[in-house]
Amino acid sequence: MSSVAVLGGGAGGRACAAELAAAGHRVRLWNRNAATVAELCAAGGVYTRGVLGDGFTPLPLITTSLADALRGADVAVVCLPALAHRALADDLARLGCRVPLILNPGHTLGAVHVASRFAAYGGKRPSIAELSTLTYVARADGATVNITGRAGRVRAAALGIDTTALDFARDLWPVCHTESDVLATGLANVNLVLHPPAAVLAAAWVEATAGRFAYYREATTPAVTAVMTQLDDERLTVARALGHELDALIDEMAAIGTVDAIPEAPTPAERLRIAVATGRANASITAPDSLHHRYYREDFAYGLAPLIELAAVTGVAVPIAKSLFTLADCALGGAASRDALTLAAVRLTVRNGAELIDAVTNGAL
Repeated sequence: MSSVAVLGGGAGGRACAAELAAAGHRVRLWNRNAATVAELCAAGGVYTRGVLGDGFTPLPLITTSLADALRGADVAVVCLPALAHRALADDLARLGCRVPLILNPGHTLGAVHVASRFAAYGGKRPSIAELSTLTYVARADGATVNITGRAGRVRAAALGIDTTALDFARDLWPVCHTESDVLATGLANVNLVLHPPAAVLAAAWVEATAGRFAYYREATTPAVTAVMTQLDDERLTVARALGHELDALIDEMAAIGTVDAIPEAPTPAERLRIAVATGRANASITAPDSLHHRYYREDFAYGLAPLIELAAVTGVAVPIAKSLFTLADCALGGAASRDALTLAAVRLTVRNGAELIDAVTNGAL
């Protein structure tokens, strides 16, 4: 069994800590927010409800000290939004972290982003691996985490030639399916297709109701899935240009377990609408309560923006992705552009897809 530092005390981090501790791993949990840590410390661990069982998992260390969480750890699992990757990576780099890192999830270009921050501090980076999606569907409620889904399959890849972190990922989550590079895992990020169309088309509804509706059940309308299907085609075309034949969104979600079955329907958009709207794992998840929610602040700047960048490198046209990004950026007052995870932001200067593939597979970052 391994000594695991779980970095992130939100719903994903709590679900991860509870599952790994229950499996016999020695788990310590870190979170930056002192109030969150105090709440978990008062409980002495994590209460769980849902697919992992209802119960309590004690944790020997819950801390705001990153150094304490990493001390003696065999591996660190980062369960944080992409919005938090830069700050955490900077802290890890300043600490001279050499503990292998697993990004659960990696989002899109997440491993490259983290590696670029180590490079910015002039230090040698640890082994980094990323997963295509968070291994849990979960929401926090005080010290309790409600877990409505656990991934049936996730894609996993190492950044560069050091596979140490990837080996740990496959040990911790046997459902990992190994990919040849982090471009595959990043482009298998379902949220970059699943969230932006509804986020744009239902923005008025979000603002008018403060998100008081079931996001996946009620906002997955025929118009939304018509846009979603075309956006997905763009994603798959970019992936193909980079040497990867990935599953369509509905098949990827079925493999993960966030749709229950692929229904019969006359069009791909209608199949997707029915599948997403009836999936049990996401059924209870409410809509964003404002345009400051991560479905807006994360999935455009850290999902669509990298997709658009990869499309430019490979010469693939992505008009739907660009249109959605432009509309969201306008609604967010330019925040999507300001935060956008571009190739320049991650210190990648490449002229074509072949150079990009070489950079992520040979670790020239």
